[in-house]
Amino acid sequence: MEERVIIFSNKSSVSFPFRTGTNPNSLIFQLILLLLCSTVVMISTEVDFHTEDRDSLLKFRSWMNDPKQSLASWIGSKCTNWTGITCENRTGRVIRVELSYLNLSGPIHPSFCNLPMLESLILSYNNLSGSIPPCFGQFQTVKTLDLRKNRFRGAIPKELSSLRSLQELSLAENFGIGGLIPEWIGDFSTDLQKLDLGSNSFFGEIPESLFYLQSLKHVDLSKNLLRGILQDFNQSLLFLDLSSNNLSGTLPCFSASISSLSILNIANNSIFGGIPTCISALRALTELNLSFNSLSYEISPRLVFSDQLLLLNLSYNSLSGPLPEKIAETSEKSGLILLDLSHNQFSGEISQGITELRTLQGLLLSHNHLTGQIPSEIGNLTYLQAIDLSDNSMSGSIPLSIVGCFQLLELRLSNNNLSGTLQPELDALDSLKILDISNNKVSGEIPLPLAGCKSLEIVDLSRNNLGGELNDAILKWSNLRFLSLASNNFNGNLPDWIFSFESIQFLDLSKNNFSGFIPDGNFNISLSFNSGEFETSLTEAMDASSSRVEIWVSVGNRELGMDYDLRSAVGIDLSDNSLRGEIPAGLIGLRGLEYLNLSYNFLVGQIPASLETMGNLRSLDLSHNSLSGQIPTSISSLRGLNFLNLSCNSLSGVVPKRQRFWRFPGAFAGNPDLCVEYSGEGCQNSNFQGVSGKVFEGEKEEGFISTWAFVISSLVSCYVSVVALFCSSSARNYILRPLKVEP
Repeated sequence: MEERVIIFSNKSSVSFPFRTGTNPNSLIFQLILLLLCSTVVMISTEVDFHTEDRDSLLKFRSWMNDPKQSLASWIGSKCTNWTGITCENRTGRVIRVELSYLNLSGPIHPSFCNLPMLESLILSYNNLSGSIPPCFGQFQTVKTLDLRKNRFRGAIPKELSSLRSLQELSLAENFGIGGLIPEWIGDFSTDLQKLDLGSNSFFGEIPESLFYLQSLKHVDLSKNLLRGILQDFNQSLLFLDLSSNNLSGTLPCFSASISSLSILNIANNSIFGGIPTCISALRALTELNLSFNSLSYEISPRLVFSDQLLLLNLSYNSLSGPLPEKIAETSEKSGLILLDLSHNQFSGEISQGITELRTLQGLLLSHNHLTGQIPSEIGNLTYLQAIDLSDNSMSGSIPLSIVGCFQLLELRLSNNNLSGTLQPELDALDSLKILDISNNKVSGEIPLPLAGCKSLEIVDLSRNNLGGELNDAILKWSNLRFLSLASNNFNGNLPDWIFSFESIQFLDLSKNNFSGFIPDGNFNISLSFNSGEFETSLTEAMDASSSRVEIWVSVGNRELGMDYDLRSAVGIDLSDNSLRGEIPAGLIGLRGLEYLNLSYNFLVGQIPASLETMGNLRSLDLSHNSLSGQIPTSISSLRGLNFLNLSCNSLSGVVPKRQRFWRFPGAFAGNPDLCVEYSGEGCQNSNFQGVSGKVFEGEKEEGFISTWAFVISSLVSCYVSVVALFCSSSARNYILRPLKVEP
């Protein structure tokens, strides 16, 4: 039997006989012939550019700054060789332009609009500037217009309303694009499926027409300045993001999207009232974010979501009452992954229903009024990666069953009434990065097996009743970035290895019973302590020193990040102990240090002169010691220093006015042998002279008023007030409270 195969090209066709039922060798020969003919056809389809389209693109390139030289391939007459350009096979007309992520910058040449057959224009993730060209309205056949993440500005040109075939319009993350969203946006194209205007500067109300455009499936108006009452949408949406606006009113039911809506995000608005139970009727919902609103009242027992819901975020509202016994259905294959009910007014105990959400990876219940014990059933949540129960009123001990959450990365239990001891079995949490049990009543010692948690980066055990001596087993925390043991009962000498953590950023051992000398160890191990840049501005320094530990969980087909931001300086706090001896020169010479507090100890000797090397230092407190000698002149070279306290020591000598120490009023009080220069007329005892910054500024040019009444009143009132202010522990804590770094 003989059949004929015909292959068409744009200008001709090729046919040849194809015999069936022949021998295998003949069949192979015919297949080879077929491949050769296909190659000929493919070559023949590489038609030349249409001349007008080619010229339009070259004019576009002439206005572009192209640092990656991505458009260098735009030469010759073959469309297939041009980066990002697709042409129609028969006519050579450009039908697709996709130039994303090329770092192109500059305005768009008007001639670029002379592409009459264009169907898709994607210029996202560049630095294109100027207004959106009105001539884009000439693209009558365009279906996709994506200008996301550029630097366009101004209003949406009205000419775009003529794009009757448009299916996708994305102008997101062009912060200069704004004004009112035009009313025609909801009816100019009956094919529009995706509208993304997020992260711009639109204000006013959402156009009424947008609530009725039946073709719409994806709407993103987030991070704008939109206001008005939130209305219900009357089409079957798949995606709706209205977050970070000023929308108000109560929460609609979105009944038209009952079987389609997958992602609903209305976070960071002014929505009030309760959560209607009809929201749980959205059976396709996978993500619901209503955080940062003004929602109130209790959660109805009838509000139970389907097992399709993966993420539920109701944080930062005023929801009250008990935690829901059942918030979502569960199944063997699906269920909630992240539950965030933090920063509300929930009370009572953690319900058993929450401990039955076996698929949970993140459980965030912090900043509520929860009481009772941490349920032992929490250990059944074997997928948990983050637990945050901080800032509640929970009591009892940390249940040993929590080791069943063997994938745990973050455990935050701070600011509760927990008691008991740290169990050595906690070493089973060998993936743990963050351990924060600060401000509780936990007692005992740090169990040695806890050193087995080698992944730890943040350890905050401060403000508890822990005690004992430090053991070098914790050196196994090789990734440690933050360690706070403050306000406990630890004792013994500071070990020589205490500064030996390579990644340490902040070390707080204050308010304990440590004694002995500050070890003159190897201070050069920590990268943060030694990597200072002298020219870094204060704002940049604060940003750079923010210690962030990120935790990622999988939600559907994407990753969701949760982070722990310390917002701390790079620093060391050894204050309120019983340390003695001299300050090690190596400690003072740490170039990256921003915060150093050695106050309330028994340190002696002189302040090391190597202070000028600490170019990033912003806060220095050496008060309430027995330091002697003169104040190093190098302190005045620390341009970033905004807090200095050397009060209540035995310092002596002269503080010259030219060193501009008037910036730190009271910094030298309680040093009887220290004189402070003012107005070029000698110096005065720091007991009363150090309390006034105005003296240093030369605002009292007339010198002293030589009346005994003024002298006596100054001596009595100023000296007593200064000593009371700077030498009392309670006053010191109040003054330094903003400088205490809290995780």
